[in-house]
Amino acid sequence: MSETPPNEGIAIIGMAGRFAKARNIAEFWRNLRDGVEVISLFGDSDNEEGGFNFCRNHGHQVKARGVLEDADKFDAAFFGINPKEAEIMDPQHRVFLECAWEALEDAGYDTEREERPIGVYAGMSMNTYMLSNLVSN
Repeated sequence: MSETPPNEGIAIIGMAGRFAKARNIAEFWRNLRDGVEVISLFGDSDNEEGGFNFCRNHGHQVKARGVLEDADKFDAAFFGINPKEAEIMDPQHRVFLECAWEALEDAGYDTEREERPIGVYAGMSMNTYMLSNLVSN
């Protein structure tokens, strides 16, 4: 009978994230600790000027949401992505790529020199960017 190799385990050594009014994990925890309200409220003029999808005819809608700062600052060239492709990418995908890279940096890994396999585990919520912004065009 062969022996089972010992479980090498997984170590979480780097983290990254973006949240409403928090560009990183440290700001997120500071906001939680300090009780910072991170939901932004919008008026009707914000709907017209900012391209938000609030409907005036629905009185039950609350014109509020969490907004990520600098979500429009994606560096497509850094990731080897064609500018046209980056333009139609889901913004959550762009932020995901940035956070994956930031997690590697936070862990202290140099992807150019590291020879061992490196894994990045991530999660995000479902959104309707493609349906709302791309399919209609």
